[in-house]
Amino acid sequence: MSAHNQTVTIELLEDEYWWGGRTADGGSMPYGPALFQADMTGNHNGNQAAPLLISSKGRYLWSGGPFHFRFEDGYLTAHGAGELITGEGHGSLKGVFQQVSRTYFPPAGGIPEELLFTAPQYNLWIELQYEPTQEKVIAYAKSVLEHGLPPGVLMIDDSWHEPYGNWTFHYGRFPDPKAMVEELHALGFQVMLWVCPFISPDSPAFRELEPRGILLKDSSGRTALRKWWNGYSAVLDCTNPAAVEWIQERLDTLQRNYGIDGFKLDAGDAEFYAPDDLSYAPATPSGHSEAWARAGLKYKLNEYRACWKLAGQPLVQRLKDKRHDWGAEGLGALIPDGLAQGLLGYAYTCPDMIGGGEIGSFTSAKIDPELFVRYAQCSALFPMMQFSAAPWRVLDETHLRYCVEAAGLHASFGPEILELARHASRTGEPILRHMAYEFPEEGLEMIKDQFMLGSSTLVAPVVEKGRRERRVIFPKGTWSGDDGSVVEGPDVLNIEVPLGRLPYYRKL
Repeated sequence: MSAHNQTVTIELLEDEYWWGGRTADGGSMPYGPALFQADMTGNHNGNQAAPLLISSKGRYLWSGGPFHFRFEDGYLTAHGAGELITGEGHGSLKGVFQQVSRTYFPPAGGIPEELLFTAPQYNLWIELQYEPTQEKVIAYAKSVLEHGLPPGVLMIDDSWHEPYGNWTFHYGRFPDPKAMVEELHALGFQVMLWVCPFISPDSPAFRELEPRGILLKDSSGRTALRKWWNGYSAVLDCTNPAAVEWIQERLDTLQRNYGIDGFKLDAGDAEFYAPDDLSYAPATPSGHSEAWARAGLKYKLNEYRACWKLAGQPLVQRLKDKRHDWGAEGLGALIPDGLAQGLLGYAYTCPDMIGGGEIGSFTSAKIDPELFVRYAQCSALFPMMQFSAAPWRVLDETHLRYCVEAAGLHASFGPEILELARHASRTGEPILRHMAYEFPEEGLEMIKDQFMLGSSTLVAPVVEKGRRERRVIFPKGTWSGDDGSVVEGPDVLNIEVPLGRLPYYRKL
């Protein structure tokens, strides 16, 4: 088969459903019943992506590079510059996932930092935005403990530093970072710093790096300046080993000098690169996204939001920033996108920040306490959960208590989640799983509002405003509920879900 401009057309089978492509299209999955198309060649929709489609009938489509695909009128058509490889005969969604995982992205072994799974995370983005200070960071951490939340990983987000690329603490905001980190460690936290591949023009880092030729060049051979959410910047060319060595040296210095535990490696989106950019090694925009993600493999405590391929690697993949609302851009996206992540091979998934991480919607909208609680509950039995907006600031005592209970539930499941992470490191299997993954013969492909944590815990969060009851679909087996009930499946029940309840059921 030719490796150039290849097109593949697949006739869909009866009752065949497909998943894959881009994490942030989770709400449109499964594909097949309706018209859907996506182009992964330069747009990953702000989140992880992979050149993979898999079906409930044990079929798959894989490519080494990005491709465009379309579902319409009973056919899947894909077109890409690389070879498009198809396979079939793998039985079920689980069977085909295990096949492609072994073949194309086998698990690398090892997991990210254990504390990410066993305790909530605390990202300071919503609270401090572009004005973090040493004093504010310490105050947030102490407030976590004062309000009965367990210590976990604390992430200091944008603007802890001098200009982008000058990865040194801003002296005015952080006069004694070593003392700050030591105090946070004593309180039980691990500390992450936000970084990105951008380099501010006219900064000391830019003046150092441009003559070395390790910044990305545009098609004319000039240093590329790219517009991103914080203006215009040059970009590290991470296809160049010297660029990777440079950024890792800066991060290693922060660990060595201040005791920093790890890094949130933000940006790296394919959209920030052009197909005709000139780089050390030829790469597509997706390839540049992959190169930035590879730079973080050195660090056990990490987080990514944008990623291409690299499924099976011990990288934390957070869902992209969600809005502070109930719909498909907010809470309603957490489960479908989390399921999509797992089926793309990204096992170490983290939902977005509780309440929403999309700063514009969060600051302009009136806080909805019910929404905040349901965000926390939906996140509680994901592999990870992450607070940002301080619940003690935005909630009354009752709603705060429900969030503290959700955090406690996550911590109580911590040993089990950690064991599932270790299982993923050996097998590649998702931690958060689609119902159809575990129960392939029961017609569960269209379920998007409940999930399995591993193979034995069914989780059914409430994701609609005002709901005090919800419908739960139980597969075959005996299920023991958080409320003490016992259900014999298969069955469909309407259950009561007062605001303080996250329904979950153990398979006996």
